[in-house]
Amino acid sequence: MPGMQVQHYLKLSVVVALVTIALKMAAWHWTGSVSLFSDAMESLVNLAGALFGLGMVTIARRPPDEDHPFGHHKAEYFSSAFEGALILVAALGIAWTAIDRLRTPQPLDSLDIGLALSLISTVINGVLASAMLKASREHRSIALEADARHLFTDVWTSVGVVIGLLGVRFTGWTWLDPLLALLVALNILREAVHLMWRSTGGLMDQALSSEDQQAIHAVLQRFTGPDLRFDHVATRMAGQRRYVDLHLHVPAPWTLGRAAALRGEVEQALMQALPGLRASIQLLPVNAETRFDELERTPTTPVSESTSSDASPTTPRMQEPADKSQALGPSTGA
Repeated sequence: MPGMQVQHYLKLSVVVALVTIALKMAAWHWTGSVSLFSDAMESLVNLAGALFGLGMVTIARRPPDEDHPFGHHKAEYFSSAFEGALILVAALGIAWTAIDRLRTPQPLDSLDIGLALSLISTVINGVLASAMLKASREHRSIALEADARHLFTDVWTSVGVVIGLLGVRFTGWTWLDPLLALLVALNILREAVHLMWRSTGGLMDQALSSEDQQAIHAVLQRFTGPDLRFDHVATRMAGQRRYVDLHLHVPAPWTLGRAAALRGEVEQALMQALPGLRASIQLLPVNAETRFDELERTPTTPVSESTSSDASPTTPRMQEPADKSQALGPSTGA
């Protein structure tokens, strides 16, 4: 199942974070490099983000309940926002340490050992980040994408550190170490802003991608005809779930069975075009939109005004259809 695979990758991320933290802390201990120390702090943030992401994905997999009838899919966006905030804090911490070391450069020791340990951790993180980013696109998991992008920032941090240490190794310019650490901090700051923006869009019911919307409209176009049309098409995402709500207008003389059969065909076509899509289609007669527009333009009478002395003592009731089985209503595609 997709949810289990996402959890598997996040658990693997926790294990890898522990390994790389040990490698980078050892490298910092041997060299005294501020960039290696910053790199180790970035891995600590990776560990915290992976643990939080694992918790949020576990919550997101819970089935709908009485308090959350639409499920818990948006929990992943909290993971993305949290991890973005962690990256932001790490970037600011790295920048602060780098600026301090620029003011007071210090010689570095045992650079060969530090470089070897840093390269090993970089390769490990790079392989895992690539696999996680690919899996996040397959399963549409924002939490997995956030962790993958966070790992990539760690990779870029390590690459910058290695370049800086090589520069110090061959030139003796100790100021290269904090300078490259500062540049890496600016890069991961950009990544933090990207993740936080993505999570905000998801929590605010951002529409599906343009590619997904084009696929939906292509399906609807196949069913559109002189007496059939669609409108009020609205899409949104909630974690791994994709949703579309729309109105299907059919001729008024149609029976409920005929209209429902057509609605089922549309739902199946939409789910074939976008696997996992949840479609909610409301059936309406072809002239329903005109009547709705007229009702919206008609001013309503305040309740207080209807209590005048000449008001009717009885409360008007809406006219019920002669055959209730013919009433057209909404349906949600499974």
